[in-house]
Amino acid sequence: MQIAILLYERLTALDAVGPYEVLGRLPGADVRFVAAEPGPKRTDQGSLALIADNSLTDVPEPDVLVVPGGPGEGAARTDERVLDWVRAAHATSQWTTSVCTGSLILAAAGVLDGVCATSHWLALDELERLGAEPVSERVVVDGKIVTAAGVSSGIDMALTLASMIEGELFAQGIQLGIEYDPQPPFSAGSPETAPPVVVEFLRSQSRFLLQG
Repeated sequence: MQIAILLYERLTALDAVGPYEVLGRLPGADVRFVAAEPGPKRTDQGSLALIADNSLTDVPEPDVLVVPGGPGEGAARTDERVLDWVRAAHATSQWTTSVCTGSLILAAAGVLDGVCATSHWLALDELERLGAEPVSERVVVDGKIVTAAGVSSGIDMALTLASMIEGELFAQGIQLGIEYDPQPPFSAGSPETAPPVVVEFLRSQSRFLLQG
């Protein structure tokens, strides 16, 4: 099973690495990091780079497509090379997925027209503007399209996908193997549970957080 994870400048590292850690453990997984131009891609915090060993044309028909988000998605979703590849890959994929604002790239490619999908909570209005039906859930499955909310939810998305591909017991084995047992110190992981002052602060910073 060939799994293509899109890379571009200023993506969020966990958006790509979280699904990689899960999906790379599927039987026969062949994970490829791809980009419009191969080479290192700096993540949004600058000090870490992920390397795309393959160009988009090297992996034209992946079985699974993973599109991460990050502040650099704005440039990625106006790059016709990226959009053309997403459209073509989606046409033959078994599963098309995204994490965080990666769904905005899918939407810009026309993949999410009329599709129920999610994204980072600060990006749901933009997701709707681009033609999707936004859903405020951590993971949303609509046909072969699986989208995840912000950043850390990419792990949940990948485990959900693993269960649909190999069954729940296998997916649970992956979860146990990576010891994914979240016990955060605060109940501030969503706008519904975070203190209002924190929510408003994030809203005030949204232009910088999502677009850099």
